[in-house]
Amino acid sequence: MTREPVYSFAIGVGRTVFAALRVRHTVRGGQHIPDTGGAVIAMTHFGYLEFALVECATWLHNRRRIRFMAKQSVFQKPIVGRLMRSMRHIPVNMKAGADAFAEAADALRDGELIGVFPEAGVSASFTIRDFKTGAVRLAAQAGVPVIPVAVWGGHRLLTKNRKIRMRERFGIPVHYSFGAPIHVAPDDDPATATAALKSTMEELLGELQASYPEDGTGKWWQPRVLGGTAPTPEEAAAADAARDLRREAARAAQTARK
Repeated sequence: MTREPVYSFAIGVGRTVFAALRVRHTVRGGQHIPDTGGAVIAMTHFGYLEFALVECATWLHNRRRIRFMAKQSVFQKPIVGRLMRSMRHIPVNMKAGADAFAEAADALRDGELIGVFPEAGVSASFTIRDFKTGAVRLAAQAGVPVIPVAVWGGHRLLTKNRKIRMRERFGIPVHYSFGAPIHVAPDDDPATATAALKSTMEELLGELQASYPEDGTGKWWQPRVLGGTAPTPEEAAAADAARDLRREAARAAQTARK
Protein backbone atom coordinates (compact mmCIF):
# COMPACT_ATOMS: atom_id res chain seq x y z
CA MET A 1 0.00 0.00 0.00
CA THR A 2 1.34 3.43 -0.97
CA ARG A 3 2.11 5.78 1.87
CA GLU A 4 -0.23 8.75 2.07
CA PRO A 5 0.86 10.86 5.02
CA VAL A 6 -1.96 13.42 4.73
CA TYR A 7 -4.67 10.75 4.67
CA SER A 8 -2.98 8.81 7.49
CA PHE A 9 -2.85 12.02 9.54
CA ALA A 10 -6.55 12.71 8.85
CA ILE A 11 -7.49 9.19 9.95
CA GLY A 12 -5.42 9.64 13.10
CA VAL A 13 -7.18 12.91 13.89
CA GLY A 14 -10.59 11.32 13.32
CA ARG A 15 -9.81 8.35 15.53
CA THR A 16 -8.50 10.67 18.26
CA VAL A 17 -11.64 12.82 18.17
CA PHE A 18 -13.97 9.81 18.27
CA ALA A 19 -11.94 8.30 21.11
CA ALA A 20 -12.09 11.58 23.05
CA LEU A 21 -15.87 11.61 22.60
CA ARG A 22 -15.95 7.96 23.72
CA VAL A 23 -17.92 6.95 20.64
CA ARG A 24 -19.00 3.32 21.00
CA HIS A 25 -18.54 1.68 17.59
CA THR A 26 -20.30 -1.58 16.65
CA VAL A 27 -19.65 -2.97 13.17
CA ARG A 28 -21.61 -5.73 11.44
CA GLY A 29 -20.68 -7.27 8.10
CA GLY A 30 -17.10 -6.04 8.03
CA GLN A 31 -16.19 -9.11 6.01
CA HIS A 32 -18.01 -7.54 3.05
CA ILE A 33 -15.41 -4.76 2.78
CA PRO A 34 -13.17 -5.98 -0.07
CA ASP A 35 -9.50 -6.38 0.81
CA THR A 36 -8.48 -5.58 -2.77
CA GLY A 37 -10.07 -4.17 -5.90
CA GLY A 38 -12.51 -1.40 -6.57
CA ALA A 39 -15.98 -0.99 -5.07
CA VAL A 40 -18.59 1.72 -4.65
CA ILE A 41 -19.28 2.30 -0.95
CA ALA A 42 -22.90 3.54 -0.79
CA MET A 43 -23.82 5.06 2.58
CA THR A 44 -26.86 6.40 4.39
CA HIS A 45 -26.64 10.13 5.09
CA PHE A 46 -28.20 11.41 8.31
CA GLY A 47 -25.33 13.56 9.58
CA TYR A 48 -22.13 15.28 8.53
CA LEU A 49 -19.66 12.73 9.89
CA GLU A 50 -20.66 9.49 8.17
CA PHE A 51 -17.74 9.80 5.76
CA ALA A 52 -15.23 9.93 8.62
CA LEU A 53 -17.00 7.23 10.64
CA VAL A 54 -17.19 4.79 7.72
CA GLU A 55 -13.58 5.51 6.75
CA CYS A 56 -12.43 4.80 10.31
CA ALA A 57 -14.41 1.54 10.41
CA THR A 58 -12.95 0.53 7.05
CA TRP A 59 -9.41 1.48 8.06
CA LEU A 60 -9.60 -0.50 11.28
CA HIS A 61 -10.91 -3.54 9.36
CA ASN A 62 -8.36 -3.77 6.55
CA ARG A 63 -6.40 -0.49 6.31
CA ARG A 64 -8.13 0.60 3.10
CA ARG A 65 -8.77 4.24 2.20
CA ILE A 66 -12.00 5.53 0.66
CA ARG A 67 -11.98 8.31 -1.95
CA PHE A 68 -15.13 10.33 -1.39
CA MET A 69 -17.11 12.24 -3.98
CA ALA A 70 -17.86 15.67 -2.47
CA LYS A 71 -19.40 18.94 -3.58
CA GLN A 72 -17.03 21.15 -5.57
CA SER A 73 -17.61 24.03 -3.14
CA VAL A 74 -15.71 22.08 -0.44
CA PHE A 75 -12.62 22.00 -2.67
CA GLN A 76 -12.80 25.77 -3.20
CA LYS A 77 -11.95 26.47 0.44
CA PRO A 78 -8.19 27.15 0.63
CA ILE A 79 -7.08 24.81 3.43
CA VAL A 80 -9.84 22.17 3.26
CA GLY A 81 -9.59 22.04 -0.53
CA ARG A 82 -5.85 21.40 -0.40
CA LEU A 83 -6.37 18.60 2.09
CA MET A 84 -9.17 17.05 0.03
CA ARG A 85 -7.03 17.04 -3.10
CA SER A 86 -4.09 15.58 -1.16
CA MET A 87 -6.32 12.68 -0.10
CA ARG A 88 -7.45 12.22 -3.72
CA HIS A 89 -11.12 12.83 -3.05
CA ILE A 90 -13.20 13.78 -6.09
CA PRO A 91 -14.92 17.18 -6.56
CA VAL A 92 -18.44 17.06 -8.01
CA ASN A 93 -20.10 19.91 -9.87
CA MET A 94 -23.74 19.31 -8.93
CA LYS A 95 -24.96 20.82 -12.22
CA ALA A 96 -22.46 19.07 -14.50
CA GLY A 97 -21.01 15.92 -12.96
CA ALA A 98 -19.71 14.09 -16.06
CA ASP A 99 -16.05 14.82 -15.30
CA ALA A 100 -16.36 13.62 -11.70
CA PHE A 101 -18.20 10.50 -12.86
CA ALA A 102 -15.43 9.66 -15.35
CA GLU A 103 -12.71 10.31 -12.74
CA ALA A 104 -14.47 8.08 -10.21
CA ALA A 105 -14.93 5.29 -12.77
CA ASP A 106 -11.21 5.41 -13.61
CA ALA A 107 -10.32 5.26 -9.91
CA LEU A 108 -12.59 2.23 -9.43
CA ARG A 109 -10.93 0.43 -12.35
CA ASP A 110 -7.59 1.18 -10.69
CA GLY A 111 -8.79 -0.67 -7.59
CA GLU A 112 -9.93 2.23 -5.39
CA LEU A 113 -12.90 2.36 -3.02
CA ILE A 114 -15.19 5.27 -3.93
CA GLY A 115 -17.57 6.58 -1.26
CA VAL A 116 -20.93 8.01 -2.34
CA PHE A 117 -24.16 9.16 -0.70
CA PRO A 118 -26.96 8.05 -3.04
CA GLU A 119 -29.40 10.48 -1.36
CA ALA A 120 -27.17 13.38 -2.49
CA GLY A 121 -27.69 15.25 0.77
CA VAL A 122 -28.33 14.85 4.50
CA SER A 123 -31.80 13.56 5.37
CA ALA A 124 -33.04 15.66 8.29
CA SER A 125 -35.96 13.27 8.86
CA PHE A 126 -33.44 10.46 9.58
CA THR A 127 -35.26 8.28 7.07
CA ILE A 128 -33.77 7.22 3.74
CA ARG A 129 -34.77 9.59 0.96
CA ASP A 130 -35.07 8.76 -2.73
CA PHE A 131 -31.76 7.72 -4.32
CA LYS A 132 -30.02 9.11 -7.36
CA THR A 133 -28.92 6.44 -9.86
CA GLY A 134 -25.26 7.50 -9.88
CA ALA A 135 -23.98 4.79 -7.51
CA VAL A 136 -25.28 1.87 -9.56
CA ARG A 137 -24.39 3.49 -12.90
CA LEU A 138 -20.85 4.07 -11.64
CA ALA A 139 -20.49 0.46 -10.46
CA ALA A 140 -21.86 -0.90 -13.75
CA GLN A 141 -19.55 1.24 -15.86
CA ALA A 142 -16.45 0.35 -13.86
CA GLY A 143 -17.37 -3.34 -13.46
CA VAL A 144 -17.19 -3.29 -9.65
CA PRO A 145 -19.72 -4.14 -6.88
CA VAL A 146 -21.70 -1.75 -4.70
CA ILE A 147 -21.23 -2.25 -0.95
CA PRO A 148 -24.32 -0.90 0.88
CA VAL A 149 -23.59 0.65 4.28
CA ALA A 150 -26.10 1.80 6.90
CA VAL A 151 -24.94 3.95 9.81
CA TRP A 152 -27.09 4.72 12.82
CA GLY A 153 -26.16 7.04 15.68
CA GLY A 154 -23.58 9.14 13.84
CA HIS A 155 -26.12 11.93 13.33
CA ARG A 156 -26.18 12.42 17.10
CA LEU A 157 -22.65 13.87 16.81
CA LEU A 158 -23.29 16.45 14.06
CA THR A 159 -26.25 16.89 11.74
CA LYS A 160 -28.39 19.34 9.82
CA ASN A 161 -30.63 21.94 11.49
CA ARG A 162 -29.69 20.90 15.01
CA LYS A 163 -27.39 22.52 17.55
CA ILE A 164 -26.01 19.68 19.64
CA ARG A 165 -24.42 20.58 22.96
CA MET A 166 -20.96 19.16 23.51
CA ARG A 167 -22.00 17.12 26.53
CA GLU A 168 -24.66 15.40 24.40
CA ARG A 169 -21.95 14.04 22.10
CA PHE A 170 -20.15 11.90 24.69
CA GLY A 171 -20.58 8.14 24.76
CA ILE A 172 -22.81 7.92 21.68
CA PRO A 173 -23.30 4.39 20.28
CA VAL A 174 -22.64 4.39 16.52
CA HIS A 175 -23.64 1.19 14.73
CA TYR A 176 -22.63 0.21 11.20
CA SER A 177 -23.89 -2.51 8.89
CA PHE A 178 -21.95 -3.39 5.74
CA GLY A 179 -24.13 -5.41 3.38
CA ALA A 180 -23.14 -8.09 0.89
CA PRO A 181 -21.76 -6.83 -2.43
CA ILE A 182 -24.38 -5.97 -5.04
CA HIS A 183 -23.32 -6.60 -8.63
CA VAL A 184 -24.81 -4.43 -11.37
CA ALA A 185 -24.49 -5.54 -15.00
CA PRO A 186 -23.97 -2.90 -17.72
CA ASP A 187 -27.37 -3.72 -19.25
CA ASP A 188 -29.29 -3.64 -15.94
CA ASP A 189 -31.91 -0.91 -15.68
CA PRO A 190 -30.41 1.81 -13.40
CA ALA A 191 -33.77 2.69 -11.83
CA THR A 192 -34.51 -0.95 -10.95
CA ALA A 193 -30.99 -1.52 -9.59
CA THR A 194 -31.22 1.70 -7.56
CA ALA A 195 -34.57 0.66 -6.07
CA ALA A 196 -33.01 -2.67 -5.04
CA LEU A 197 -30.05 -0.85 -3.45
CA LYS A 198 -32.38 1.43 -1.51
CA SER A 199 -34.46 -1.52 -0.32
CA THR A 200 -31.32 -3.30 0.90
CA MET A 201 -30.11 -0.23 2.77
CA GLU A 202 -33.52 0.28 4.37
CA GLU A 203 -33.38 -3.31 5.60
CA LEU A 204 -29.87 -2.85 7.02
CA LEU A 205 -30.95 0.39 8.69
CA GLY A 206 -34.08 -1.19 10.18
CA GLU A 207 -31.97 -3.92 11.77
CA LEU A 208 -29.62 -1.34 13.29
CA GLN A 209 -32.50 0.73 14.66
CA ALA A 210 -34.22 -2.34 16.12
CA SER A 211 -31.09 -3.40 18.01
CA TYR A 212 -29.88 0.09 18.99
CA PRO A 213 -29.09 0.10 22.73
CA GLU A 214 -30.86 3.42 23.54
CA ASP A 215 -34.60 4.10 23.41
CA GLY A 216 -35.31 6.94 20.99
CA THR A 217 -38.94 7.52 22.01
CA GLY A 218 -39.54 11.26 22.22
CA LYS A 219 -35.95 12.05 21.18
CA TRP A 220 -34.95 14.49 18.44
CA TRP A 221 -32.65 11.95 16.80
CA GLN A 222 -35.35 9.32 16.28
CA PRO A 223 -37.56 9.34 13.14
CA ARG A 224 -41.17 10.34 13.74
CA VAL A 225 -42.38 6.98 12.45
CA LEU A 226 -40.43 5.25 15.24
CA GLY A 227 -41.76 7.48 18.00
CA GLY A 228 -39.20 10.27 17.87
CA THR A 229 -39.63 13.99 17.25
CA ALA A 230 -37.52 14.37 14.10
CA PRO A 231 -39.22 16.19 11.21
CA THR A 232 -41.34 14.07 8.91
CA PRO A 233 -39.89 13.54 5.40
CA GLU A 234 -42.38 16.13 4.11
CA GLU A 235 -41.40 18.70 6.76
CA ALA A 236 -37.70 18.10 6.11
CA ALA A 237 -38.19 18.49 2.34
CA ALA A 238 -40.06 21.77 2.85
CA ALA A 239 -37.27 23.08 5.11
CA ASP A 240 -34.65 22.10 2.52
CA ALA A 241 -36.57 23.87 -0.26
CA ALA A 242 -36.89 27.03 1.86
CA ARG A 243 -33.17 26.95 2.65
CA ASP A 244 -32.29 26.54 -1.04
CA LEU A 245 -34.45 29.56 -1.91
CA ARG A 246 -32.69 31.66 0.74
CA ARG A 247 -29.28 30.63 -0.57
CA GLU A 248 -30.28 31.38 -4.15
CA ALA A 249 -31.55 34.81 -3.12
CA ALA A 250 -28.32 35.52 -1.23
CA ARG A 251 -26.22 34.49 -4.25
CA ALA A 252 -28.35 36.69 -6.54
CA ALA A 253 -27.96 39.64 -4.18
CA GLN A 254 -24.18 39.12 -4.00
CA THR A 255 -23.95 38.98 -7.80
CA ALA A 256 -26.03 42.17 -8.11
CA ARG A 257 -23.65 44.01 -5.76
CA LYS A 258 -20.60 43.15 -7.89
